[in-house]
Parts: sequence; structure tokens; C-alpha cells
Amino acid sequence: MKYLIGVDVGTSATKTVLFDEDGAVAASASREYPLYQPENGWAEQRPEDWRDAVLATLKEVTDRSGVPAGDIKGIGISGQMHGLVMLDGKGEVIRPSIIWCDQRTGREVEDMLEIMPRERWIEITANPPLTGWTAAKILWVRKHEPENYSRCRHILLPKDYIRYVLTGEFATEVSDASGMQLLDVPGRCWSKEVLKALDIDESMLGKVYESCQVTGTLLEQVAGKTGLTVDVKVVGGAGDNAAAAVGTGIVKDGTAFTTIGTSGVVFAHTSKVSIDPKGRVHTCCCAVPGAWHIMGVTQGAGLSLKWFKDQFCQDYVAQAQAMGCDVYDLINKDVAEIGPGSSRLVYLPYLMGERTPHLDPDCRGVFFGLSAIHTRKHLLRAVMEGVSYSLCDCNEILKEMGVEVTQMMACGGGGKSPVWRQMLADLYNCTVKTVEMDEGPALGAAILAGVGCGIYPDVETACSRIIREKSSTEPVKEEAEVYAGYHRIYQNLYRSLKDDFKALAGMKG
Repeated sequence: MKYLIGVDVGTSATKTVLFDEDGAVAASASREYPLYQPENGWAEQRPEDWRDAVLATLKEVTDRSGVPAGDIKGIGISGQMHGLVMLDGKGEVIRPSIIWCDQRTGREVEDMLEIMPRERWIEITANPPLTGWTAAKILWVRKHEPENYSRCRHILLPKDYIRYVLTGEFATEVSDASGMQLLDVPGRCWSKEVLKALDIDESMLGKVYESCQVTGTLLEQVAGKTGLTVDVKVVGGAGDNAAAAVGTGIVKDGTAFTTIGTSGVVFAHTSKVSIDPKGRVHTCCCAVPGAWHIMGVTQGAGLSLKWFKDQFCQDYVAQAQAMGCDVYDLINKDVAEIGPGSSRLVYLPYLMGERTPHLDPDCRGVFFGLSAIHTRKHLLRAVMEGVSYSLCDCNEILKEMGVEVTQMMACGGGGKSPVWRQMLADLYNCTVKTVEMDEGPALGAAILAGVGCGIYPDVETACSRIIREKSSTEPVKEEAEVYAGYHRIYQNLYRSLKDDFKALAGMKG
């Protein structure tokens, strides 16, 4: 039996999973690390924390599994997209990584639009300039930290920094590179026009691979630390959402998934390049060679529920510890006691600004309709519904673009919640399914490694062999009708508050 490892470098933790070639889990391990917010709207992490977490979890899964090192053939890496990692000439980290949800680059986005028309950005990179994406972060560092920029010799994405740690290679792959705003997305290569316009030296960027191509093998010192061999192949891997798509079998036209992690995503596979001229959703290369995906993104999905839990639910946490259960199981139980609409309470999940459909870094979270009848249970349900309304916005844009989804899968931490899946089914008015293997990005990354190692002939064949359906949630007609009315109010609230969000962003304090 041959074995494969999937490493998922997430925002809250790194998860590493060892699979056999049939997709069964042999061992898994995870390590958490902090997120730093030096100022309002900023978000940073230390790449060294990712490095330490990956090396520790690789060692743990190899030790715990008892699998002979020679049977482990490949590693696939998944990771949070858009983060900026800058290395000096010695390969040392220059500054903390500015990660995907950071919103400091509004002025740099304006600069990009002065350099090149919005329409041309969309034609080349398939997306308009965005605050959370990598290019604007590079410009921010060059403007505000020139001493750091002058030292920079290598620009990497989070998972590609891990690739460098493991293999010594400076490389990336098409799905993650699509989120840098530097890639010619239809052509699947660096855009010389964009790099020239932004005055970024292509030599600082890694070589671009397809997601299942081999990019290197383990360094001897890494093999020694992890218990693996120097023959282990490391493939391109994929950005977290592209990897999750592979891990849930979303590798053919007509298939899509919704993931509720820290952020939320509605992701649809397409064999043709399809670009929203309004730039409300993102088109990227997907992990299947020669194909693309379209995704809408909610910045504060699971983040909203975690924020509320951390600030106002300490008794839930204590009760879960005493009972030996997951705190979110207790929250879901209480939320299920409240009816759709949360007794006329609406939540806007804009804790970190918003991408789809607003592209607004200044909007912020709102509870609308609070009254004395509302309890904490109502607020919790409203948070989950607000995230669902935002994801419904994403899905409606896909429909508008002519993307016909016949199969919607749910994944991520929030996808495990039957309450959340029912909300999605009601708002999408379609069946929402889950798969038996809920390892998502880690499984997808391992499958890509298996293709690169020759264990599977291609991604589609691997998914048909490994991915199996677990559950199915049908929409409830009466609830869908209730949610349709609340969704309209939800959409109107942003339009009503848009100017006030902008004014609030300019206030002191």
C-alpha cells in the first residue's frame, strides 16, 4: 500500500493528514498559531509559526501511523491564499506575512487602477484590483516599508513558503498564483504586462506549475526531522479552496461546493474561462489542469461565529469542556430551537470588510432589529443566517453568469452543522450534500500528490475512486419562503449603510 500526505496551512491552524491510496486516514495532527492585528483592519501571521507547525505535524503523523517511511510517496500542500511572504537573499523571513483578510491596502488598489484600467485588470487577472490580494500588499510594503522591500529577493504565498522549507525550491502553482493579481489567468502564467506596470521583477516570483506537477523532493535535513525519506515528492498543491474542491469531488462542470471556514466560499468548477465583468466573484485557475473555477467569498463566515463565541459564550465553552464535547455542538443545539428569521433579527457579517458582492473594505458587522425579546440564542442564529445570506449572494451571481450547478456540496467546519446546511439548502433552494471524508483541503492536496506520483492517472479518476457521499439536506419550502424575505432586507441594509460605513472608517477612535 502506498501513502500520501496532505498539508493544509490554514489561518487558525495547520492540519497534516496521512492517507492511504484509497483515501483512508492513517494518522492526522494539527497545530494552532496566533493571528496578529496591529491596527484595525490589519491581519498578520508569522511564517515561522507555519513552518514549525508543518514540521511538527509531519513528524507526528509519521510517528503515530507506524507506516514505513519508504511507503510514503508524496506530499501535497494546501494553504490560505493571498498572503505575502517576503524572503531576503538568504531565504530568511523579512517581516510577518500580511494575510488574506488584511484590509490596509485601499490606497494601493486605487494606485493600481490609476496604473491600468479596471477592465484590463479583469481581462488579464480575471479580477479587479482587490485589497486582500497579494499585489496590493507588495505595493504597500514598497511604499510604507522601503527598507524591507529593498531587502526582498523572493515573494511567496503561505503554502509556497512551506514548499521552500521542505524542498528548497521557489515555486508556486496556478490555483494559488491566480489570487496574487500577477498571473495571466486565461494563459496560466505570470503576466509580463502586469509585472512591468507594477515594476515587480519576475525573478522574485517562483516558477509556476500545474497543481499536480512535482516541484521538488524533501531536503535531507527535513527528512531527518520528520522521519520521511528524501525520495518523497512534493507537488504543486493548491490554494485552500481549490484543494477543498478536489477533496470533495468538485472537478467537473455542474458541480460546486460551499465551505464555511474562517471565510466562506461558494465555488463552482468550469472547463471554460468565465469572468464576471463587474468583478464581484473571482475566476481562478483550478487544480484540474486546463480548467478554472469561479468563487464568491464571504470574508467573515466562520470568523463571525467564532468571534461571537469567544466574546459572549464562555459558559458554553466551560460546559463543553465539562461534558467532553465540541462547543459548537452545544451552540447548534440551542440555535435549532429558534425559528428561521431569528424573530426579525438580521446580522451583516462584515467583521473584516467584504468581498462578494461588495468589494468594500470599509463595511463592518451589524445586528439589525434588536429588541428586548431577543436572547443570546437569537443572536447566534442571526449570525449563522447572516453568513448564509452572504453566501446566497455569491450563489446568485454564479447563476447570473450562467453557471448551472446541479450538485452543491458543503464542507469546512460550518459544513458539519446540520442547522447551517439547512439554512443553505433553503436559501439556495437546492439539495446540499456532504461527503464521507471531511478532510477537505488536506485530502485534495494528497490526491494531487497521488497524481504527481503516478498513483492515479488524473484528478478526476482519483476523485471517483475516493470521494463518497455521506448526507443530503433538502430545502423546506416554507422556510425558503421566509428566508427569501429576510434576504431582501439583508441586501437592502448594505445599500442603506454603504455611505455610513465609509464615514465611520474615516472617524477617529
